[in-house]
Parts: sequence; C-alpha cells; structure tokens
Amino acid sequence: MAETSFDTVKGAVRDAVAHQIRSVTDWHFGDPVYEGEPGELAGIEGFRELVARQHWTNFQLWHVEDRARRTDVDAEVIANCKYAIDKLNQKRNDLIERVDACLNGVLAPMLPPDAAGRYNTETVGAALDRLSIQALKIYHMQEQCTRRGVDAAHVEQCQAKLGVLTRQHADLENAVLELLDEYAAGSKRPKVYYQFKMYNDPSLNPELYGKNG
Repeated sequence: MAETSFDTVKGAVRDAVAHQIRSVTDWHFGDPVYEGEPGELAGIEGFRELVARQHWTNFQLWHVEDRARRTDVDAEVIANCKYAIDKLNQKRNDLIERVDACLNGVLAPMLPPDAAGRYNTETVGAALDRLSIQALKIYHMQEQCTRRGVDAAHVEQCQAKLGVLTRQHADLENAVLELLDEYAAGSKRPKVYYQFKMYNDPSLNPELYGKNG
C-alpha cells in the first residue's frame, strides 16, 4: 500500500468535492446505498465515504425543507417534515464531526511535531459541508436557468446567481486545500470541534425532560 501523503489527502478532498457536484444529478435518479456504521470508516477511503454520506444527508435535508414550506398541505405533513429535519440535522452534524475525526486520524502521523497551536475558524469537515450545500445550490440554480414558463428576467437573474455560486464554490475548495498546506507546514493544527447538539437529547432539552424533572 502506498504511503499516505498530504498530496494524497488533497487528492481525496478534490475527489470528494467532485463527487458532491456529480452526485446531486445522480441522486435525482436513484438513491445511494451505504452499508455499515460511520464509526467503522477510517483512512482515506473512509474519509471519502464519510464526505459522501454527509452530502447525502444534506441532499435529503434540502428536499424535506422544500416540502416543509408548502402551504397546500395539512399540519400533519408539516409536522412530519419538522421531525425529519431535526433527525437529518443531527445526522448532518454528527457526520461533520466524523469527517474531521477520520481526516485527523489520517493526518496525525504526518503533522510536524513542532506545529503551532493555532486553529482555523472552520474545520475541513465544516468547509466540506458548506461545499455540499453549494453543490446543491448550483444544481438547483442551473435548473432555474432552463426552467420552462418563466420570463427572460428570471433566467438572467438565475444565471448571474449561478456565476456567483460557481466562483464561491471554487474559492472555498481552494481555501480547504490551502488549509491542508498550512497543516503540512505546521502553521496550523487540525482539530475536531464537537457541537453537542442538545435539542434531540431527552436528558438536555428541558422541553423533553421538564415534565419529569
């Protein structure tokens, strides 16, 4: 097996980002199938799959949130959307942490021993989550550019927005790769930031434990 290097990691990040863009189209024709638990995934291949799973969660979340904004359905449909959004948001954040934990496990042997104790305001996992959302926005804005039954002004506005989204996506991808260069140089260290979401935990949400507390 070839030794893992920072170039290998950067290649894996590029592959993961390209998959985010490509899979938005693919998943509109069929759902992916993932086996096993996220905690079992490790190494470069595990990192790639975790990013894909996190992206799939965002894909589902996007469409449930669209449905939750309908005004022609009854309250039960909206309530079910709300429950689904809560579960997907929890999974989304858990997977961001798993992406960072997996990546940090890959990076640990390669980090300079005298690396500065400086940390970025955003982890690689959090940035990949943002890239996932941008991939979804790009796909759906492209849809608007070819949508039937809208006027030329709508298409022109959407084309302008698509250009901005595409440039922002490229900027953020480059920023992630530059952050990996900073890790390699020892000017920053990677870290997992745990969010400890409280709203779904019956021991932490007072609306869930209050009546029995």
